[in-house]
Amino acid sequence: MIIKKIILDNIRSYKHEEINFSEGSTLLSGDIGSGKTSILLAIEFALFGLQPGQRGSALLRNGEEEGWVLMEFEVEGKKIVVERTLKRGKTVSQGSAFITIDREKKELSVTELKSKILDLLNYPREFSKKQNILYKFTVYTPQEEMKEIILQDPETRINTLRHVFGIDKYKRILENASIVLLKIREEKRFKEALILNLEDNRQKLQLKENELDSMKSALVNLAGDLLLKSDIRKKAEKEKDEIYKNIEQKNKFQQEIEKTKIMFLNKKEAIANNLRMLKELDSQIKEFQNLSIDESKIKLIEDEIKKLKKERESSYKENIEIVSKINSLNFKIDDALSLKSKMSKIEICPTCLQNVDPVYKANVVNKSDSDISNFKKEIFEFEQKKKTILENNARIDGELSQKEKELMDFKILKTKLQSVNEKKLKISEVKKTNVSLEKDISLLEKHTQILNQSFIELSKFDNLYSIKQEELKSAIKQERAAEIKVAELKREIEVFSKQIKELKDILGETEKIKLKLDYVSELENWLSKKFIPLISSVEKNVMANLKSEFSNLFAEWFSMLVSDSFNIRLDENFTPIVEQQDYELDYSYLSGGERTAIALAYRLALNQVINSIIAKIKTRDLVILDEPTDGFSEQQLDKMGVVFDQLKVRQLIIVSHEQKIESFVENVIKFKKEKGISEKI
Repeated sequence: MIIKKIILDNIRSYKHEEINFSEGSTLLSGDIGSGKTSILLAIEFALFGLQPGQRGSALLRNGEEEGWVLMEFEVEGKKIVVERTLKRGKTVSQGSAFITIDREKKELSVTELKSKILDLLNYPREFSKKQNILYKFTVYTPQEEMKEIILQDPETRINTLRHVFGIDKYKRILENASIVLLKIREEKRFKEALILNLEDNRQKLQLKENELDSMKSALVNLAGDLLLKSDIRKKAEKEKDEIYKNIEQKNKFQQEIEKTKIMFLNKKEAIANNLRMLKELDSQIKEFQNLSIDESKIKLIEDEIKKLKKERESSYKENIEIVSKINSLNFKIDDALSLKSKMSKIEICPTCLQNVDPVYKANVVNKSDSDISNFKKEIFEFEQKKKTILENNARIDGELSQKEKELMDFKILKTKLQSVNEKKLKISEVKKTNVSLEKDISLLEKHTQILNQSFIELSKFDNLYSIKQEELKSAIKQERAAEIKVAELKREIEVFSKQIKELKDILGETEKIKLKLDYVSELENWLSKKFIPLISSVEKNVMANLKSEFSNLFAEWFSMLVSDSFNIRLDENFTPIVEQQDYELDYSYLSGGERTAIALAYRLALNQVINSIIAKIKTRDLVILDEPTDGFSEQQLDKMGVVFDQLKVRQLIIVSHEQKIESFVENVIKFKKEKGISEKI
């Protein structure tokens, strides 16, 4: 990974600044507080976002609502640009996040972008949900934080280093193995308890199987007895069914007798009804046989009705004409009255616009009065004619109603005379029906006698059926008793069989448990005596090799920075031990420069060890050192050039206010801070 450029907007003391980086060594120079470290914090924020426990307010410039960081870097020839924003609400939180790879830009969530960066840098996935400890120990660790790590209690430090080296898996394996071993021992005790009754259950199974065989033999005998009683019941049932057929036949005869009686009564009733009908028909015939109709009189009445209807129609038309004339004369009277009214009021002619002569007005009015008088006379005459016509219409309607009634009476009489012949035919048919009914009655009486004889003969089977029914009940009862015995024994056999099956299942499960117990015992033995000692041994060897390599590198870097009079090494907890002339020196008694040298050597050794263990991470070409020379003497400062040369990385970024460092680097970027705003010089 090589950093190309970073842009800051409203980040800490920066309003807006763009910094371009080159390969090789670059010094970020400036006075203390000029904003150099802010660049390093912005780089880490661009890559990973806010870290657990880190507040956004520590990055966003005071008084600003939004901040923004853009960083361009290169990984294995790929050009990558990441952008992250900060926004102020109730608290300062992360906003939008973008990544551009080979000019293809995507918006991702905060966590998605962090995961993408870890993939690009080829960091192990286990670091995705943790602090950027791997980045800190391989790329950038503030010098003060490294001093804190050295001063930590040994257990915390060793656990941190285990995690960074990726060998805390051995500790987890041992912890998990201990948990598994505990579970296995619990399971072993549980399974041992489960197989305690194995032999007792085997003896119980043998006893139950013997008892089941005895029950099956008894069942065979009971089944034979049941079969015999079933045959007796079937025979009694068959005999009863044969007798019941005769009883059913007797019942059919009885039903037939009842039906015949009903038919006999129905026919008797039909004859009586027919006789009453004949009497009524004969009376009706006598009533109408002396009546006659004069067809010519009917024709005369019909002609008179037609003549009256024609006369009425003519009178109605004349009345309509008179009414129309009266209405017309009334309209003329209204027009004359209107003209008379207008003439009495007019003074100037509307046509010639001259005064109207009074004599002319009087003549017009007199003419209107004369016309009105004539019209009224005509109306009176027409009213008299209308009255005469209405009286004539009333007379015609009365005569017409009378004639129509007479015609209707004649037609009714004609209809009655026509029905006399029909009644005579009906009398003949009814008499024939009565003869037929008399014959049917005679036959029904004979049929009833025959049915009664058959019914009496079959009645003897009633008593016999009762006897057979009792015999069948007894046979069914005995068969049922035998069935109950068989069913009870079958249920007992079923229960015993189920108990035997359950016992066999228990024995089968117990045998399986015994096999599992043997396996669990072997597994317990393997874990406790082979696996756990092996993992412990591997962990110790790995840690010993790491400590040896780390200690050698640590001593090598330290020797570059401090005089040869010191002997330095790491103890088993990776704690630096400083000796001088065979005396161990306490860390707190060392000078500031010496403590800084220990922290820097520790940091550089840690970087090399991690890069050698995790060979595929893509940040091995970048090292960032923040104030690495704090408290150094002039002699120690002179040795920094050698240190930088020995690092052999493609890009080295150093933050320092020491001007002497400028002579050891290839590029220098200077910063200043005025009125609370940092900027590049």
